[in-house]
Amino acid sequence: MLLLAAVAVLTAPARAANDYALQPVPFTSVRITGGMLQARQATNARVTMPFALGQCESSKRMTNFDLAAETIRRRAAGESSFQNKPPTEYPFDDSDVYKAIEGAAFCLSVQPDPAVANQLEAMIRRVAAAQESDGYLYTWRTMHPDSPAHGWIDPKRWLKDPDLSHELYNLGHLYEAAVAYAQATGSKSLLNIALKSASLVEQDFGPGKLRLSPGHQVIEMGLAKLYRESGDTNYLQLAKFFLDARGNGSPYSQDHKPVVEQTEAVGHAVRANYLYSGMADVAALTGDARYLSAITRIWENVVSKKLHITGGCGARAAGEAYGDDYELPNRCYNETCAAVAFLFWNHRMFLMTGDAKYMDVFERTLYNGALSGVSLSGDRFFYPNPLEYDGKAMNNHGHAGRAPWFGCACCPPNVLRTIASLGGYLAAVRDDRLYVSLYAESTTTAKVQGNEVRLHQTTRYPWDGQVALKVQLAKPAHFTLCLRVPGWVQGRPLPSDLYSYDDAKPAAWSIRVNGKSVKADIKRGFAEIQREWMEGDSVTLDFDMPVRRVAGHPNIVATRGLVALERGPVVYAFEGLDNDGVIFQNVLPAKASIAAEHRPQLLGGITVLKVPRAGKVTRLEDGSLATQPADLTAIPYAVWANRGLSPMAVWVARDPEHARVAPKPTLTSKAKVTVSYHRGGMDPGYVNDQLHPLNATDGFAPDFDFWPRKGTAEWVCYEFETPVRVSNTAVSWFDDTGTGECRLPVSWRVLYRTDSGSWEPVRATNDYTTRKRDPVKLQFEPVTTQALRLEMQLPEGFSSGLYEWLLE
Repeated sequence: MLLLAAVAVLTAPARAANDYALQPVPFTSVRITGGMLQARQATNARVTMPFALGQCESSKRMTNFDLAAETIRRRAAGESSFQNKPPTEYPFDDSDVYKAIEGAAFCLSVQPDPAVANQLEAMIRRVAAAQESDGYLYTWRTMHPDSPAHGWIDPKRWLKDPDLSHELYNLGHLYEAAVAYAQATGSKSLLNIALKSASLVEQDFGPGKLRLSPGHQVIEMGLAKLYRESGDTNYLQLAKFFLDARGNGSPYSQDHKPVVEQTEAVGHAVRANYLYSGMADVAALTGDARYLSAITRIWENVVSKKLHITGGCGARAAGEAYGDDYELPNRCYNETCAAVAFLFWNHRMFLMTGDAKYMDVFERTLYNGALSGVSLSGDRFFYPNPLEYDGKAMNNHGHAGRAPWFGCACCPPNVLRTIASLGGYLAAVRDDRLYVSLYAESTTTAKVQGNEVRLHQTTRYPWDGQVALKVQLAKPAHFTLCLRVPGWVQGRPLPSDLYSYDDAKPAAWSIRVNGKSVKADIKRGFAEIQREWMEGDSVTLDFDMPVRRVAGHPNIVATRGLVALERGPVVYAFEGLDNDGVIFQNVLPAKASIAAEHRPQLLGGITVLKVPRAGKVTRLEDGSLATQPADLTAIPYAVWANRGLSPMAVWVARDPEHARVAPKPTLTSKAKVTVSYHRGGMDPGYVNDQLHPLNATDGFAPDFDFWPRKGTAEWVCYEFETPVRVSNTAVSWFDDTGTGECRLPVSWRVLYRTDSGSWEPVRATNDYTTRKRDPVKLQFEPVTTQALRLEMQLPEGFSSGLYEWLLE
């Protein structure tokens, strides 16, 4: 029924030109004037924007453009062999500059600043100088055109884009930034660069020309925006061409099937969510309902089986990927960029269908999984956003806790542009309907059937459920005001059964117009008030905000026996700083009372949840367990890790049986772990943390893997303070076939360090075997040593990993 209705909206003959059924009120016509989102926007403009622009300089990302420009000049002057060496780490570093410019442009639309505008124009001139005469813009190749300086780049343009060159990815962000900059400032300087580039892409790609699928999607959205800005239908057709080129590659980049045949979210989550957003654009702008049918199926798969309670997605660190159905571990990945891209996708689905459920999911992700990506100070960031943290492990691309920047710095400027542009998500118009899709203290100016309507919101949302709206009109006008009634009010966390409230009774709510109660029809999640509106009319919404206990679906192994807390759209977390340093041993019994308490001086002004006389399970000296009373405090998940390192958990035990008390130390857990390689965010300590996988989706046993290394020989080493005697070992291997690039090793062996310091293989008494997840055991003649090494040969073209390596 949903799909048919959505397709009808998409193809309705009343619309002369294809586009979204609902048109968003542009960010330039909305001002967020108070409350939590305004505070975040203010910090974003005051701190994050200059910080990100400064990092573009100090990290040498802008230097890439300068060196590319120098290469162009010197080659034009006759130095045909001249080249430069890129000073940064990745070929996609150009994209961070474009996103930072885009974010700064959004900030300027809220608060003009001549100094910042001049700074951006100077940056744009440097970008223009790095563009080759035919429009090609990719600093790494331009600096080093004859022998590309990175293995991800082919000697010929574009050919490695399906892999990792990111040429088209960079351009997608350029096009998005160019349109935003033009709309926010009126300057066409960046747009001219983008149009010159897009003309080259159109010249090189298309029917009868080069056909390949972009390895990291985003150019599809960028081309759609260029089409809207320029009116050139070639850009829209090119976006469609790139979508239709998929179906000949890996699930990692959603290239395993034609896009219209895909049914579930797979692979790298940022790539995936950008792809689905691009498909929405092409569906709306071409009227081709096949794309909408596909992304509707995929969205339902995510929301019913692959979304964390915080609205975060992409559970697996390996491949930064979506996992299997119900694979929702608490020690998850949930990249900040994936949350940002999920916002884009949900907003587009709302504009396509007019269904509030998409904005319900948008709101959940915004207030939890997206805002968690940046600190309250505006200059510290999360790359992954786990739902639990032990307070010490390197969980953030090499950093314990929040980090000021990253070598792979896609997330900080993505957060910058998203927070700066939040005004563009508050309202939309369709015919005689004005939709209020998000609640925030704000002023929105919209055109409804030719009438200018100014709508003022006064509210403390999300801490308080009262929203007062005042209408300003030059003359009376008849239209329908559509006010979203959030899913949490109606007794459901998500429009699926993935999570449920222990008490699913709908919250009380009411609407008053000019002080008088009214009964409003709810259609597709919106309360509709149809009347002739007058200057000064007022509407007051009141949503009760009960504290909700949340349960996960029985198929989510990681949440069995656990409970989470919500109030309104806000998901809560327990941080060690507020709970005597104890998190995983805590128990939240059903009989415990929970009280909301607003604290204006804490963490920028938040509402906390107080739970007196809950419980805490401790291990006694004799090894037995005991439960004692404990008072608990929960804070909004989005503001955790703003006060230093501390354990954190969203899900806590419902009863003592499910509390996690540290096991007794073992020979394995006391060993010092070193490895041949680990990427940022991958903690080698996972291999001896005594967390054993019950199945592939339990979430209590994070894996350690060597991705992105492939086909290499790697090792894990245990060192002991004193010599130990061992004769048995067991390994639980990690394999994410179907969604990632880790496979079982080709071979493995165990070695011990002799007194002379050399390494010798143990003498095994049974065969070395491999299998996914379940431990494989190896027995060998006893050895006494201070170090053991597990060596493995990774398969050609794939990586490998393990959950746990045990010794006896």
